[in-house]
Amino acid sequence: MNSQEIKAFIRENASLFWYTPEDKKEEISHEFLVETILNFGDEKSVKKLFDLLGLEYVAEIFHKQTNRQRVNYFPQVVNYFSLYFDKYVHRSTN
Repeated sequence: MNSQEIKAFIRENASLFWYTPEDKKEEISHEFLVETILNFGDEKSVKKLFDLLGLEYVAEIFHKQTNRQRVNYFPQVVNYFSLYFDKYVHRSTN
């Protein structure tokens, strides 16, 4: 269940989820939210995503999604955010 702040954020960016039925938009997963905002969002929406979910959590989701066979991110997005998260997020090697 998404918080009220996340639901409001989804509503603010509703046009990015055009293929999701209106009555399902506020219940999208964090994984889908991160993927969509990083792929299609602007600088303001990416910053707000980091503020709402936390940089470390977004980076964790991103790394899980990009370390699998099928990746739904644009190659430029993978390159940029891989470099960004490597610089700004401490990842344990455990």
